[in-house]
Amino acid sequence: MTLDVRVDDVVRLRKPHPCGATDWVVVRVGADIGLRCLGCGRRIMLPRHEFRRRLKSFVSRSEKPPLVLPPRPTDG
Repeated sequence: MTLDVRVDDVVRLRKPHPCGATDWVVVRVGADIGLRCLGCGRRIMLPRHEFRRRLKSFVSRSEKPPLVLPPRPTDG
């Protein structure tokens, strides 16, 4: 199952951060998901499988369209 996560999405994780906040903003998407706590500003990186396991819900979705790279030119 693929999870459609974009930069600037606000997500809620299952367990609260030690500062008490449960909401995070996505700051990086790749092999790892970068998150910034909306309570204290702390940044963390989670592997995709760990992020998927900890995700409870999406609070708000980014309005930016997903990044689509143009096709690479072929030698020929």
